[in-house]
Amino acid sequence: MEQQMENRQVIFKGFIKRAPRETDMELKVGSIGGGLKAPAGPGAFLVKNLYLSCDPYMRGRMRGSRTSYIPPFVPGQPIEGFGVSKVIDSDDPDFKPGDLVSGMTGWEEYSLIRKSNQLRKIEQHDVPLSYHLGLLGMPGFTAYVGFHEICSPKQGDTVLVSAASGAVGQLVGQLAKLHGCYVVGSAGSSQKVDLLKNKLGFDEAFDYKEEPDLDAALKRYFPQGIDIYFDNVGGDMLDAALLNMRVDGRIAVCGMVSQHSQTNPQGIHNLFNLIPKRIKMQGFLQSDFLHLFPHFFNQVMEYYKQGKITYMEDTVRGLEHAPAAFVGLFLGRNVGKQVIHVASP
Repeated sequence: MEQQMENRQVIFKGFIKRAPRETDMELKVGSIGGGLKAPAGPGAFLVKNLYLSCDPYMRGRMRGSRTSYIPPFVPGQPIEGFGVSKVIDSDDPDFKPGDLVSGMTGWEEYSLIRKSNQLRKIEQHDVPLSYHLGLLGMPGFTAYVGFHEICSPKQGDTVLVSAASGAVGQLVGQLAKLHGCYVVGSAGSSQKVDLLKNKLGFDEAFDYKEEPDLDAALKRYFPQGIDIYFDNVGGDMLDAALLNMRVDGRIAVCGMVSQHSQTNPQGIHNLFNLIPKRIKMQGFLQSDFLHLFPHFFNQVMEYYKQGKITYMEDTVRGLEHAPAAFVGLFLGRNVGKQVIHVASP
C-alpha cells in the first residue's frame, strides 16, 4: 500500500475585494503520496519548502481578475509564492536530491514542481538562504532594475523612496547612496525611521503618519525639489511628490500598496505637473528585465560581501503563522522583508 505523508498547507478560501484577513486563508493538513517520491514523468520533482516569501503583489492574485500580469490564486488550493526549497526526489536531471532551489512554490510543507524553468539552483552558501527571497530575489531585483533602468540616476540626484524600510525600498535607498545621491525615505513608524537613518544609511527619513501636510514635509526635506521618486505606495504620497518634482524628474511606479484594498481607488490630483516639469513616470515589472538578473546578482553579492549594503528581514517561524504575516504587510507590521521560516534544510 502506498505510504501517505502529512503535508500541512495554507489554503486560499475565495476571492475578495477588501483588505486581506487571516480568515481568507486556512491551515489544513493534506497528504502527499508515494512516500516522498516524485511521480514518474518528464521533469517532475518533489521539494521540501524551507522559506516562503510574503509579497504585496500576492494581494492582486486574491481578486479573481484575469486582466493582471499573473493569474489569480485557485480557491481551495494552496497559496503560491516565492520560496526557497530543498529537492527531495527528482525525475529532472538538472535538479538532484539535496539541491537547494529558489522560485515559485506552494504554501505547504512539501510541493510537487512540474515547471523547473521557474526555478534557480542556489549555488551561493555564504549568505542566509532567505536572502534568495529578498536581497537576491524578486524584491532585490525589482529595486535594482527600477532604480538603474527606470530612474536613470545621476550622481548628485535627490531621491525620495516610499515604503523605504520594506523589501524593495531598503535596497533602492542603499543603491542610490552608492550612486552618490541624496536619499530620503518615508516609512510608517519611528522605529522604521530610526533604522533607515542609522542602519541603512539614508540621509533623512520621516514618519508619514506624523506629517499632516505631506507637501510641506517634502518641501522641508527637498527644498530644491526631487529628481527621482521611487513609488511603492501611490495615493497621497504620489500626489505630494508630483508637486515637488524637479524639471526632468523621474518617477518609477513600482507599487501602490495604499490602494491595494480600496474597492474605489483614490484618484491623483497633481498629474498636470508632468507637463511643465517634463516628468517621466513609468510603471514596470522586474520580469521584463530578466536578462539583467546575472549582472544584478553578481553586483549585489559583491556589495554585500564588501559590507556596502545590509538587508533587514522580518522572519516568523511556522507555516501556521503565514496568514497573519501576509495580512501584516498591509497594516505596516513588518520591519523589512517578510519571510516565513517553514523548516530547516
